[in-house]
Amino acid sequence: MFLDSLPFVTVLRNSVVDIGARRSFTSCYPKKTNQKHEATLSFPRSGTIRKSLCVCLSPSAIPPVMTEGKKQPFDANEAPLLVKELKESFRTGRTRSYEWRVSQLKGIEKMVEEREKDISEALYKDLSKPEFEAFVSEIAAVKSSCEEALKELKQWMKPEKAKTSMTAYPSSAEIVSEPLGAVLVISTWNYPFLLSIDPVIGAIAAGNAVVLKPSEIAPATSSLLSELFEEYLDSSAVRVVEGAVPETAALLEQKWDKIFYTGSPRVGRIVMTAAAKHLTPVVLELGGKCPVVVDSDVDLQIDALRNVIEEFFGADPMESKYISRIVSSNHFSRLERLLDEYKVSNKIVVGGQRNQKKLKIAPTIFLDVPEDSQLMQEEIFGPLLPIITVENVKDSIDLINSKPEPLVAYLFTNNQKLRNDFVQKVSCGGMVINDTVLHVTVSSLPFGGVGESGMGSYHGKFSFDAFSHKKAVLYRSFSGDSPVRYPPYTPENKKLMRAVMNGGIFDIILALMGWSRD
Repeated sequence: MFLDSLPFVTVLRNSVVDIGARRSFTSCYPKKTNQKHEATLSFPRSGTIRKSLCVCLSPSAIPPVMTEGKKQPFDANEAPLLVKELKESFRTGRTRSYEWRVSQLKGIEKMVEEREKDISEALYKDLSKPEFEAFVSEIAAVKSSCEEALKELKQWMKPEKAKTSMTAYPSSAEIVSEPLGAVLVISTWNYPFLLSIDPVIGAIAAGNAVVLKPSEIAPATSSLLSELFEEYLDSSAVRVVEGAVPETAALLEQKWDKIFYTGSPRVGRIVMTAAAKHLTPVVLELGGKCPVVVDSDVDLQIDALRNVIEEFFGADPMESKYISRIVSSNHFSRLERLLDEYKVSNKIVVGGQRNQKKLKIAPTIFLDVPEDSQLMQEEIFGPLLPIITVENVKDSIDLINSKPEPLVAYLFTNNQKLRNDFVQKVSCGGMVINDTVLHVTVSSLPFGGVGESGMGSYHGKFSFDAFSHKKAVLYRSFSGDSPVRYPPYTPENKKLMRAVMNGGIFDIILALMGWSRD
């Protein structure tokens, strides 16, 4: 399940771990990305650390991993033609209609229902993701998004009534949600089905033409998405482009009406730079180290972590069918370098086993890792959990605030005051108290980052809004227009206009009678 989303934990400095001592604990999570040097794996539960413990986990790493697939060529010269065709299709107005939007959403719903087995198999090929996890974390989530969009679409499309002021009297106003045009969605590899389809659902619900660029690092899912879109959706307005860096670069050179990117901050900057050339708005779903603070009133012990790992994955986790392999040999080598760094190699308290041939690394816990170690400098995307203890919770909050804003911050505590302080003092994209990751299942909450962890948000109606322009419309009749707006600007007209602008009925009456408060 979403337990897989707890890949790596980082512990803060000044930590002292004594099995019985009381402490608080903070962790951090990195996120999904399109970067080449990342791998994922799942992380079990708590351990012995009592004092203020600061841990860094990564919210979207999961125990998948995949083989690098063949890149599907996409001629860069075709990119301008592709965008032209989509914009022409959009200009016909067909994607704006409620009927077209519903037909495409039902197409996705039917696609997931009929091809669930194929989707699970593709996820296994790419990530070694167990069928249970494929269903819970990707397939069911897409079904839920689709069902909500179909149920709520009419309401979402309705203009929102807006109040008008006395200066516009008599009038009425509304906010109309209109589609942006042709949009580009660039997805990532660690949830390659969900993070591809979910934004596309929002783009279609909002009435846009859309191109999906899946991650080449999940080749089986990418290829399947291309096949499924062609079979189940309107190819004149919804397309898939496969490929790697050259193909993505060719797409980014084009003028889109919006770009939705999920991945690393490094590539996010590239996407934003390309978008800026055309003044194209962007949604950037990025990552970073996301802190999890565990207070001293929560029982967390290393021995408990060790026992839970064995409970989940058996006495030899390297043989467990529930642990994914590392995504590629490059990622495996990168993780080995983190494991073997002299600053942390003697800090391993659980795990550390590895098998290069099988591209597997056992869930590994580090205790009291130096802040200047490589393990603490980058997103891990692997089964490595660094932990740092701190003296008190305030130190944890100060540490979090000294870093770039995380995508998510987590707190485990029974202390209501601490909860309130954490919510008020920690800036982040989202927050969960006494659990992790589950906020992504609540469609009434926006999912997105802030600062280094991204901009914009989606899920539920927030996805619809992300791909819509909110157009302000004011309706006036020809009657009721007052000459006071026009020359000559007499003292009487000035008094009346001042009264109207101030918005007070009594002042307007006085002005009409030739009086004023002065």
